[in-house]
Amino acid sequence: MNQKQIETVSRVEGLALIVERVYNVPQQLVWDAWTQPEHVSLWWGYGGVPLYVCDVDLRQGGSYRYVQKGEDGTEYPFIGNYREVVSPKRLVYTQIFDIEPFNQHESVTYDTFEEIEGEKTKLTSRTEFKSAEALQGSLDTGMEQGAIDSMERFAKHLEKMEKL
Repeated sequence: MNQKQIETVSRVEGLALIVERVYNVPQQLVWDAWTQPEHVSLWWGYGGVPLYVCDVDLRQGGSYRYVQKGEDGTEYPFIGNYREVVSPKRLVYTQIFDIEPFNQHESVTYDTFEEIEGEKTKLTSRTEFKSAEALQGSLDTGMEQGAIDSMERFAKHLEKMEKL
């Protein structure tokens, strides 16, 4: 299977949004590009809006803060705390879109990095919400398409990293 045949897939399951994709690169490379701020700042986010703040304290109990800035100067901050960090296999963290009224709804994301066929990695990102209303609110703001777009940009970033 070549890279062009691989697609990002998403689905809603209960109160969770699940987004997954297989990457043709080793597990450690996927982990590093997913968790290190110098990489995250190059692919994360929605709609091509630049991520100009990318603070990461990657440890259990640590936190992160990502801020995108639109062309009009509007800031879109995301914050959260790391609950579990098991390099290079599992990452569990909270996420809040830190703008009223969305900052009332904390979600929890479970990212798993599964090594398959030696040099491939399946990344599954499962974001769980506390209520159907919180899930629907996130879907209404474009979270699902944003997650898919991020996974696609992530794939392109991994291709660049692999060539280095």
